[in-house]
Amino acid sequence: MQLELKGITKRFPGVIANDHVDLIVRAGEVHGLLGENGAGKSTLMNVLYGLYTADEGEIVIDGEVRQLRDPGDAIAAGIGMVHQHFMLIPVFTVAENIVLGVEQTGRLGKLDRARAADEVRELAERSGLPVDPDAMVEDLSVGVQQRVEILKALYRDARLLILDEPTAVLTPQEADDLFEAIRGFTAEGRSVVFISHKLREHRAIADRVSVLRRGRIVGTADPNTASEQDLANLMVGRPVELRVDKASAQPGETILQVRGLSVENADGKSVVDEVDLEVRRGEIVAIAGVEGNGQTPLVRAVTGLEPVASGDISVAGTVLAGLTRKEVLRTGVGHVPEDRGRDGLVGELSVAQNLILDLWDLAPFAKRQTLQFPVISEHARRLVDAYDIRTPSVSTPAGTLSGGNQQKVVVAREFDRPIDLLVAAQPTRGVDVGSIEYIHRQLVAKRDEGTAVLLVSSELDEVLALADRVAVMFHGRLVGPFAMPVSKEAVGRLMAGADPDEVLQTGADDR
Repeated sequence: MQLELKGITKRFPGVIANDHVDLIVRAGEVHGLLGENGAGKSTLMNVLYGLYTADEGEIVIDGEVRQLRDPGDAIAAGIGMVHQHFMLIPVFTVAENIVLGVEQTGRLGKLDRARAADEVRELAERSGLPVDPDAMVEDLSVGVQQRVEILKALYRDARLLILDEPTAVLTPQEADDLFEAIRGFTAEGRSVVFISHKLREHRAIADRVSVLRRGRIVGTADPNTASEQDLANLMVGRPVELRVDKASAQPGETILQVRGLSVENADGKSVVDEVDLEVRRGEIVAIAGVEGNGQTPLVRAVTGLEPVASGDISVAGTVLAGLTRKEVLRTGVGHVPEDRGRDGLVGELSVAQNLILDLWDLAPFAKRQTLQFPVISEHARRLVDAYDIRTPSVSTPAGTLSGGNQQKVVVAREFDRPIDLLVAAQPTRGVDVGSIEYIHRQLVAKRDEGTAVLLVSSELDEVLALADRVAVMFHGRLVGPFAMPVSKEAVGRLMAGADPDEVLQTGADDR
């Protein structure tokens, strides 16, 4: 498919999200799309997929101007979109999810499940995306669920695929498998729009990379000749430091102590299994792992959001058992949650109010139980400037910001107050390279101030760049922590469930 966007403009109250954007995606190419948070990438793709209607401009597909009023029109035009957050029904099988809405039926309108499974099996084999058509989606790893999302688009004969942050939840090995499948798509003449904040991935898979900045295309680069540094500078509009610069840790006394911790899900199944962990003052302990292996309930238990089945947690000598969420935070715990919408923000409240959620009832923000709005606004303006939060004003509802800017609000709030323990779960998810640089610098600064930092990230490069010690979670069990350096290959294999003794012996030989 040949796609041309001509002068696409989309306005929201007080904001021009896309400003006369011109973009050409050639048949059979992977076209990378880069941009800072709030640059207009998601808006542009939502216009292309029919979720928004452009105020100006044209969408031209294979030489014909098309009106895409909704996703049904986009699908009919041969466009498929795989969102970062999967849209699957957990209690359906793979085949049922893939054919949903376009299913073949037999007599009396009954779904022909055998036929659906056969069609999905054949499509999966042809596309290089192996899945079991009869497996229940809720039992699949996130990597396999992503394959299901892509197969859904291919089943509807998508000739252009929009992939939004497709490697965010994948191991390095799964990302390599995805890239191999993408190359197979384009060899058939299909086109791919590839959105990712990972510069190295654009250089690995994209044929061309276009960069959006503040709603406008500011350049298109050849990733074979443009370095990661070139792409980062073009994206942010200034030189960006891509390497984490940090001195050796000087760890002190133990701040976080976890002993024999087990956490169960609603069905009584153990999702955190007898975990022991210590994090000392002045060090970063990073936990790597594919999502769904127990990192989330571990973090939620440590921060008072999840009940504990057994075991003990203490922070700076204070046992957390029986404490409320608020009391846990007041012991000196900062928390950047992985689900900012559920645990990190109140979307209806203003940016200024969200920046004091932990401290709203304390001076100087409250005086005799009355909020001091001038103080709150000035505090917010300082953090908005420091963390480059793109918002029309500090009075804007936080839920209306882009995902990356919502993340900056959470990070700014938690990093700015005095704490003994910082629990940072996916702190740079959905954040642009310039903000990643700043957040990494602040994590190291917190460590160097004497804060104990527990970092949980599915970004392996982030883990290896920041960790003083690294551990891996797999099926609820914790392997490690191990003193750095540990090789990227070794950690990737542990994330996939390889035997720790074998992996670490190989890693030791490699070093």
